[in-house]
Amino acid sequence: MGVGIRAAGEGDRELVVRLLDEAFQDDPVSGWVFPEREYRRATHHRLMAAFTDIVLAEGRIDVTEDGTACALWLSMPAADGDGPDGAGDSDDAVRLRESVDPANARVEEIARLMAESHPADRAHEYLWMIGVAPAHQGEGLGGALVQHVLDRCDREGLPAYLEASSERSTKLYERLGFTFTDHTLDLPAGPRMWPMWREPITDQDRH
Repeated sequence: MGVGIRAAGEGDRELVVRLLDEAFQDDPVSGWVFPEREYRRATHHRLMAAFTDIVLAEGRIDVTEDGTACALWLSMPAADGDGPDGAGDSDDAVRLRESVDPANARVEEIARLMAESHPADRAHEYLWMIGVAPAHQGEGLGGALVQHVLDRCDREGLPAYLEASSERSTKLYERLGFTFTDHTLDLPAGPRMWPMWREPITDQDRH
């Protein structure tokens, strides 16, 4: 049976924030950004809300019809070489920290490190985050959400990119055609992330 998927709108903001908050509470990267468990319980949702607002404004959020999973995507253009050498990314990281948790330097640091490691030479679809309600993990919802956009990538000849936040999740993405890039993103005194890239699959590739 197929998974019903629709595009989220502003009215889905609270649902998406709750899904991401629940799905990433015990994620290694979230644990690094907010090391103290009780503080993470009280504060983590603010970071997820900031991410949700960015993607609602600039990208696309897909949700399953039953509201148990969501995926956040941004369409990334190829760098034109005329930008301010990362100054915009740096400013964005500062604003993120100030809006989410002003005294927490790791909020800014994670945003800065991810921006610095992001491939910029080709236009691509960027899977920023995917969240599945804990009670529904392992049901194939995440894979269905990702494949929903990958099908369009294949039709349009677009590659896709993501950072896996656990070694376990890299296995799912490998099954969807992603491959590990040439370096990990190692957070200072913290966990490792796995940047992954997927070339579009053409009809010729399938035969």
